[in-house]
Amino acid sequence: MQDVKLIGFWGYPHPDEIKKAKENYPNAEWIDLDIDFEYPKTNILPEAYCKIIRNIIDNTMYLRPDLILAPIGKDKCDSGWFASKILSDMGFNVIQTIFEDIEPKREIKICRSRLPLYDKITMITNNIIKPLPHILPVSKIPPKEENTSSNPQFTPGFWGVPPNDLSILKLFPDTTHVYGWTRCVEAGTPADLDLEMYVNPNVPTVFYSQAFCSKAQLAKYLADKYNGLYIDINDYATTSVKAKIEAFLRLN
Repeated sequence: MQDVKLIGFWGYPHPDEIKKAKENYPNAEWIDLDIDFEYPKTNILPEAYCKIIRNIIDNTMYLRPDLILAPIGKDKCDSGWFASKILSDMGFNVIQTIFEDIEPKREIKICRSRLPLYDKITMITNNIIKPLPHILPVSKIPPKEENTSSNPQFTPGFWGVPPNDLSILKLFPDTTHVYGWTRCVEAGTPADLDLEMYVNPNVPTVFYSQAFCSKAQLAKYLADKYNGLYIDINDYATTSVKAKIEAFLRLN
């Protein structure tokens, strides 16, 4: 059996493949290749391309993982599929996975908790590989989210994937609800498009998309439909983008 010390992954690999890798390589370290670790850039992909996918390529070239679990279906995107083929062609050991179940595996709690938004999103993504029980601050928001108009505490929403620039999450209050693909991840259904498109119309929501990502189509459509704020960021948020978010939150 191959000696595997470092396992790279992106998105939400199929749980069966995660389980198999843990059983086969119990001492291996896991690394989320989506994250911007600021390793040296490569010129393998165009500069004007999704920063998350560029992170995957740059991190892989720098870290050289022994094994990569690579989601390629509706649970990720075509760009993830292309990246898996490129890395496989370059000699990396890549296992492609498709996780398109839409039957909820877990109750949505973190997305509605009173944790800081940064903690919510990092906790949800960390739970993909190492699910842990958490004691969550109780939200005063109705569990089914039918109506928040009578709630005296301001409750905004954040829709989208975990951003490359996680610092923007610190602009939001702890009462922020999480929607979009991140919400699907907590439910254990990363390919559930109906859940991804769900938002509470009573919650003023910021719809975030990584620049050059196909999910921008959903983000812009939903922002227009629910009178939210659409933003896209390529690398790190500019001062003007942060000001737009802060102004939207203040005005609502």
